[in-house]
Amino acid sequence: MTTITVAPRVGLALDAAEAALALLPAGGSLEVGTPVATVPAGLPEGQAVCARFSGATQGEVAVVVGQDLVDALKQSPLGELDLAKAVQPALEAAARVMGPVVLDPAQAVETQVGLGALANRGEAMFVPLLEDGVVRAVVALVANPWPAPQAAASTPARKGGLEMLHGVEMSVTAELGRTRMTIRELLSLSPGAVVELDRAAGSPVDLLVNGRLIARGEVVVIDENFGIRITEIVPPTAERS
Repeated sequence: MTTITVAPRVGLALDAAEAALALLPAGGSLEVGTPVATVPAGLPEGQAVCARFSGATQGEVAVVVGQDLVDALKQSPLGELDLAKAVQPALEAAARVMGPVVLDPAQAVETQVGLGALANRGEAMFVPLLEDGVVRAVVALVANPWPAPQAAASTPARKGGLEMLHGVEMSVTAELGRTRMTIRELLSLSPGAVVELDRAAGSPVDLLVNGRLIARGEVVVIDENFGIRITEIVPPTAERS
């Protein structure tokens, strides 16, 4: 008879859940529950964010988040934020418990689809994250092979509010001005041509985050590079001039 030892997996799953929890955006105070080898009951409504990793071992890590976080990211003051990028730091922290590994970009999927695919890859572990005994999130791991437990790495103190999203990358653009041109005018452009913009010389430059106007400023030069000195923060409800 073959004996399967699950204790090392339990310890690694607990360490991974603790590491992920420190960086996981969450509205309430969560605590790590008991790891189980099957998908836990009472999953929260929401989505799963999954990513595969490779290196010292191969596998997949996933975090199930509640619909409250999904909705909060969609209604962020800076516009809709990407759920997968918001949860990626938590996934990376969990994966590092498995040793030197490289994590693929995360993807958001339906909860049952994500956890079901992970469970089908091998001997998975699922760790519920609880608030007052209620499952609010889940950290799931599978590895082939499972590594030997290591000393737990130190994790940063847990943050709250928008600070939890500091690791989310966003596209920042400085815009001097705009204009409209016909296709004929575009095709006639050549080196040396001058395009007139809808902004007077010396007017503030717009600073946009993911296409949303957040500030205005003036152009400065910093060590041969252009920069923007912020002169005005634009409220989220302000209309673009």
